[in-house]
Amino acid sequence: MTTKKQGGLADIIAGQTSISTVGKQGKGLSYRGYSIEDLASKATFEETAYLLIYGKLPNLAELQQYKKKLQGLRKLPAGLLLILEQLPGTAHPMDVLRTGASALGALEPETDEHNHYHVADRLLASSASMLLYWHHFHTSGLRLDTETENDSIAGHFLQLLHGHTPNELHEKGLDASLILYAEHEFNASTFAARVTGSTLSDIYSAVTTGIGTLRGNLHGGANEAAMALIEAFNSPSEAEKGILQMLQSKKLIMGFGHRVYSVCDPRSDIIKQWSKKLSDEAKDSSLYSISERIEQIMMQEKKLFPNLDFYSASAYRLMGIPTSLFTPVFVISRISGWVAHLIEQRAHNRIIRPNADYVGPEPSPWLSIDQRA
Repeated sequence: MTTKKQGGLADIIAGQTSISTVGKQGKGLSYRGYSIEDLASKATFEETAYLLIYGKLPNLAELQQYKKKLQGLRKLPAGLLLILEQLPGTAHPMDVLRTGASALGALEPETDEHNHYHVADRLLASSASMLLYWHHFHTSGLRLDTETENDSIAGHFLQLLHGHTPNELHEKGLDASLILYAEHEFNASTFAARVTGSTLSDIYSAVTTGIGTLRGNLHGGANEAAMALIEAFNSPSEAEKGILQMLQSKKLIMGFGHRVYSVCDPRSDIIKQWSKKLSDEAKDSSLYSISERIEQIMMQEKKLFPNLDFYSASAYRLMGIPTSLFTPVFVISRISGWVAHLIEQRAHNRIIRPNADYVGPEPSPWLSIDQRA
């Protein structure tokens, strides 16, 4: 491990992984060797989750069995339903998922029989159920049946959210988005989850750590902030004027630039295409046009490119997903990446405990209370 001094551990190699490569010259973004472009255009999220967690792409029989398994893990225990009902309707949905994952860990603890693979699948299958049971209970008093016949996690989410079979394009767009958000090497939430896992804590605790880290606006919350920015303008010209004023005032524009990419975020062009498809289908290009103008101004003025969060905002809004649920959708996807990393950490575990560069006072003599200024 390098000992280069730099804030935020930038450029520090903190470990090895065979799960994904991010920002490496000539390799782009890949999950276990498969490019994000191929996965987003040719795979389903369930195939991608299986790849990340189980280490290989499933064959047809394995994929069908896996989807059936996930469908059977959507129902929530009565104790968790009670907890979700008692949480306030004003809570942030990320707090709901954090509490739900932790509570499920107490109700269905990890054991030799229900090992990390089972916990991974249980959390993947039930996270949308937790989120949307709480959402509907506190918005309409509905005690939602969290089991659906839709065999995809994207379709299950949209069906629970809207109460009907989802639009095919919406389901495919959300599925692609889940693939794009599934994994991203040693990002903040994954590294935090690995730190927890390195102490030999349980998978639920480590995933709860990941959710808490993703809660911050500098990580998962950027898509919500991007939506607030886009919705603040009524037209591309108004957006151009507003962004130029914000830049002049040195205000932070969320959804642009990325810690590990220097030229572009390879996921951004993919989700931008989905935003355009969804806009065309809705016959409403307002959000897309405003987003595109903001992208142009940011490149022109700051040479900054949009990251995945920026066009995800308009894509999610066109699917009818409330802004407050944007980051929880990120969680539903990223559980697959987190658990893949936790399994990898356990295979060759050593507790993650870096050193700090102490910059505090020199040793001082003890002063009795009456000697202190």
